[in-house]
Amino acid sequence: EVLRHQDLDGVLATVVRYYGGMNLGAGGLVRAYTDCIAQALLGAEKTPIVRLLTLRCTLPYALEGMARREIQAAGGTLGQVQHSAQVEMTFTLPEPAAAPLVAKPNEADHGQMRWLEVDEAA
Repeated sequence: EVLRHQDLDGVLATVVRYYGGMNLGAGGLVRAYTDCIAQALLGAEKTPIVRLLTLRCTLPYALEGMARREIQAAGGTLGQVQHSAQVEMTFTLPEPAAAPLVAKPNEADHGQMRWLEVDEAA
């Protein structure tokens, strides 16, 4: 319950109790463990975990600059870039930013940008 009240997801808390000679009973143990976890969470630094997606696309050279700007504006990190008949880019970005990024260039490039599955290794 303490973890739910702190709005934490994917977190496990473990309490180790060394017996000090005093029997606490079931209710006393629950209160002791709850207080222990609550105190530990008060002093803990909470770092959000953001799921990242890896995307790949091919596009004409004329759209490379626009694509780089859009990736950067979406908080993405450009990975591998290959130049051949077209430009192929691999990049990572936060999952919430993926759908808007994929939709936005499609409006501006008139369908010239092609999205590839990450598993489609060249």
